[in-house]
Amino acid sequence: MRDNYDFSDAKRAKDVPHLAKLQAEGKTRITIMLDNEVLNDFREKAKKEGLGYQTLINKALRTYTGSSSFDEALLRKVIREELRKEKA
Repeated sequence: MRDNYDFSDAKRAKDVPHLAKLQAEGKTRITIMLDNEVLNDFREKAKKEGLGYQTLINKALRTYTGSSSFDEALLRKVIREELRKEKA
């Protein structure tokens, strides 16, 4: 590792399209240390369910904390997706 790094050309998250989209959706990038066994379990379950393992971890944490991501915006999104499938 270097003693000093030059971040003068670094972009803010709002200027990086992918990160800006995540922030707009109310998501924050973090670093977390998990047991390998736990991570492997989530990856296996996510693969079986056809989800990303991070999505599954987020769902598990929402369940644990009792918070719900079900709101009007999500309901509208799901309905639109289902209607598109019907038209195809």
